[in-house]
Amino acid sequence: MKRLMRLRATQHLRDLCAETEFNRAQLIQPFFVVEGLKQEEPIPGLRGNVRHNIPSALKQIEKDLAAGVTHFLLFPVPAEKKESGFSHDATQQTISEIRRQFGNSLCLWIDTCLCSCTTHGHCAVLDENGIKLDETLDELAKSALAFAQAGADGISPSDMMDGRVARIRAALDENGFNLVPVMSYSTKFASNFYGPFRNAADSAPQFGDRRGYQLDVRNRSGAIAASVRCTEEGADLLMVKPGLTSLDLIRPIHEATELQVGAYQVSGEYGGLSVLAEQGLIKFEEALLETWHVFKRAGAQYIITYGARYAKQLGI
Repeated sequence: MKRLMRLRATQHLRDLCAETEFNRAQLIQPFFVVEGLKQEEPIPGLRGNVRHNIPSALKQIEKDLAAGVTHFLLFPVPAEKKESGFSHDATQQTISEIRRQFGNSLCLWIDTCLCSCTTHGHCAVLDENGIKLDETLDELAKSALAFAQAGADGISPSDMMDGRVARIRAALDENGFNLVPVMSYSTKFASNFYGPFRNAADSAPQFGDRRGYQLDVRNRSGAIAASVRCTEEGADLLMVKPGLTSLDLIRPIHEATELQVGAYQVSGEYGGLSVLAEQGLIKFEEALLETWHVFKRAGAQYIITYGARYAKQLGI
């Protein structure tokens, strides 16, 4: 059963989904926590962002909350890479520590994918014939359940496997997490704009590419169909990625699904602004704000951006 109440369950979610205003609660700040990291590490191209260990992440979240950020998207990076049978103990510890220190003062979404866990960097369990879909879906559902049990507010699957939203939704509902929403990377293209992220998440494919499961940028109908599929499987929120190269799809997806659609300002898009600013060719803050308004003009309900922590000083 479609639970419309999921997106009304907390003030954070109600603010995220408010349609008559653009507020800081509609900006989501990604961050990376790397298991076993001794000290924080800069991420080339991503101004104001670093790779964290748990203590470093807690300090950053405290600063971000003071700056008005309320929504965070965690990208966990495990120390051990495996073929299957992944452990989520480190991620559960991170979630639990965040929840213990900050309670309900924030909304914590967890990126749910296998690319940072696998030895090969692909978003699935593989064998000599390619993707083992059922095993991949089982691993994703186990991941989502583990994150919810640790205290995650929302699950955000980014793998683009057929059926993953349905499997995750079933696992959550069957274990009493029926009010935990799923924010799906529902229209995600294979793209050249993910480079800085792959360095940060240690998730670059070791062979081949992801064109067999991520969307072809030339295909509009398939892009819309992917979001329709996620809607039918039980997603609560949808997303286009990369954001700036998917502006033409935001409103059509909303019209086709009647769900709210967000945009992910991906690492290459944000990094482009950072590099231009370093060369003195643009004013970083003004350019960042300009892109956010373009996302909103295109119909984006929410924006995932590495610069969410600058919103308050930019007047949002």
